[in-house]
Amino acid sequence: MARNGFSEFLIARRAELRPSDVGLPEGRRRRTPGLRREEVAVRAGVSADYLARLEQGRDTNPSIAVIDALADALLLRGDDRQYFSMLAFAPGNQSRCPGREAAEEQVAPTIEKILHALQPTPAFVVGRKLNVLGWNQAWADFVAPLGLLDGPGQPNLAWYTFTHPAARHILHNWEYAADTFAATLCRAKLHWPGDDSLRETIEALRRLPDFTDRWKPHRVGVSGSGTLELDHPVHGLIEIPYETLEVDRDQSVVVWLADRAGAHAPGLRLVPTGR
Repeated sequence: MARNGFSEFLIARRAELRPSDVGLPEGRRRRTPGLRREEVAVRAGVSADYLARLEQGRDTNPSIAVIDALADALLLRGDDRQYFSMLAFAPGNQSRCPGREAAEEQVAPTIEKILHALQPTPAFVVGRKLNVLGWNQAWADFVAPLGLLDGPGQPNLAWYTFTHPAARHILHNWEYAADTFAATLCRAKLHWPGDDSLRETIEALRRLPDFTDRWKPHRVGVSGSGTLELDHPVHGLIEIPYETLEVDRDQSVVVWLADRAGAHAPGLRLVPTGR
């Protein structure tokens, strides 16, 4: 059987932990970093053979008690623990799920009205592959000088971040953006395992070393809010908070809160907050 998301998580997390993290001596004869399979098995109270079957995708039905014990053994907390449990409850989906209907790439008229109503606050709609499916004029005016709208077809946040020659200069917190988009696509792969277009997008991105370095199936906690730090060609250095509003499982509306932008961007027309 092919490995699934749960088995990939187990292997990646075991390799990430150091013996000292769990109170074990480092030793001198470790051939690879991380914990040995036997060490995790002992901590979780399962056999090393059973853990091997889980890691190889040969056993896809661990009990709730085993899942909790493994989460404790791997020092999982918060969102990582929740995601680990999600993978365990449907571990075979990613390898057995048949192809599904492609994602809805059209923005509904009601969402277009919302984008228009948000004007002059920059806002856009993003799909499951991080394609930008629609936007209002305020967002277009703001991102056009960044090169995000260059070229034919829909702009894509991940492709821009990892391939546009100006992205690293424009995004002062490039590492944050890159990690966020990689984790977003990782979570999308869990939700839509049969989406061939999504899979092809991820496979293409994984040919890029910077993306591959951030592709961590055991790290997919994604916040719907954050702050972009930009060196804007027109407005200069600026920090823009953003909020993500989920429309459905296919699309989200992202709002750039220009009314709260950093004051060191004198060229930006701020939107009154009403306070």
